[in-house]
Amino acid sequence: MGIHRLNHAVLYVSDLDRSVAFYRDVLGFRPVPMTPEGFRGAAFLQAPDSTNDHDLGLFEIGAAAGRSTAGRATVGLYHLAWEVDTLDELAATAGRLTQAGALVGSSDHGTTKSLYGRDPDGLEFEVVWLVPADRLDDAALAARTRIGRLDLPAEIRRYGGDTRGGIGISVPA
Repeated sequence: MGIHRLNHAVLYVSDLDRSVAFYRDVLGFRPVPMTPEGFRGAAFLQAPDSTNDHDLGLFEIGAAAGRSTAGRATVGLYHLAWEVDTLDELAATAGRLTQAGALVGSSDHGTTKSLYGRDPDGLEFEVVWLVPADRLDDAALAARTRIGRLDLPAEIRRYGGDTRGGIGISVPA
């Protein structure tokens, strides 16, 4: 049996409290009390509807840390992507990201509808809604090869704001 999903990610951050507040207040992650005794400078967080022990580890390396140059001057991770269940939740997330000054883009990839954000250290992430397998059509499948402008109100009209995404793809039917 092979790998079947990402369990958690760990990020180095410059200010632990600031990063915990961002992921908690903007994306709804909850702190999980699992930092080893006597260990300082780490926090573990769980996504709102996750069944993982934790989804995100944050390790503080201090205010003197420079920003990541991955993708510009060094190799490294570009972004993590988290999935939401509904387009209504994607729209609510867009509002929270905008309010926090953290929304840096959005895209329609045909089979996925995506928001792009940046955390307080400039680390990028994606929040995505997946078109359910039974709603995929030729146009959505063909659009995977290009990046289109996301018209979230139009997608909500097309699929419904409360339609669960990813059914038959990331969520068993």
